[in-house]
Amino acid sequence: NAKYIVAALQGYAKGDRKHPTMRGIAASLTEQDMNDLAAFYEQQAKLPAVADSVPAAPANVAELLTKGACVSCHGANFSKPIDPTYPKLAGQHADYLTVALKSYKIDKNANVGRSNGVMAGQVKQFSNAELKAMAKYISTLPTEMATVPQGKFR
Repeated sequence: NAKYIVAALQGYAKGDRKHPTMRGIAASLTEQDMNDLAAFYEQQAKLPAVADSVPAAPANVAELLTKGACVSCHGANFSKPIDPTYPKLAGQHADYLTVALKSYKIDKNANVGRSNGVMAGQVKQFSNAELKAMAKYISTLPTEMATVPQGKFR
C-alpha cells in the first residue's frame, strides 16, 4: 500500500521509526521521492486476494489477540487495516513481527525502538514470549503480499 510506505518512510525520516540506516536513507528523500518509491512498490506483482476464512488461532493465542484488540486496527485476518497507513501483518515473517512488536516497548532511546503511543501501550501488557506466540500465528495467515526471505549476509 503506497500510503503505508510513505508513512513508514516519513516515520524513519522523523525518527519515529528508529533504524539508523533507514533514517539516513529516508531523511535524504523528498516527499516526491517517497511518493515515487511508494507508487513503484505498490505496482509490484501481488498474490491473489486473501480468503475470508483463516486458520483458527490456538486458544492461548486467540486470548492474547482478543486482549490486545489487534484486529480493531489491523483489520479482519490481519490483512485489512482500518487505515492505509497501518501495516498489514498477515504473512509477515514471525521473526520480523516479534522484533517489531518488541521495539514498541523501548522508551527514550534515539537509535532503536518505535514511537507510537497506541502500540506502546498495547505491547507493554504482553511478555516477550506472548508477543512471539502472536507473531508466530500471524505469520501463518494468508496474505496477498509476497514476502521473500533474505539472508542476513549476502
